[in-house]
Amino acid sequence: MPNDIQTQINLLNQQLQALSSEYHLNNFSTSQDHNKYARFNSRLKVPSYSVAPSTCEVGEIIEVSGKLKICSAANTWTTVGTQV
Repeated sequence: MPNDIQTQINLLNQQLQALSSEYHLNNFSTSQDHNKYARFNSRLKVPSYSVAPSTCEVGEIIEVSGKLKICSAANTWTTVGTQV
């Protein structure tokens, strides 16, 4: 009887290790693509500038004189939406 329990424990440990390795495999890269909607329950802090910087990387977001801007192409700031 004790041998059966130990066998079960060993089997469960092996299965847990296999699942853990599968879950964490390549899950900690420098960037991840998520193709599902994500909601954040915190504030997004956007840097504020009086004049837009001359250089930017695609995807950067800033606020310039009360207007939200995004870097839509390398070194190109685009105003988001129809802000007046």
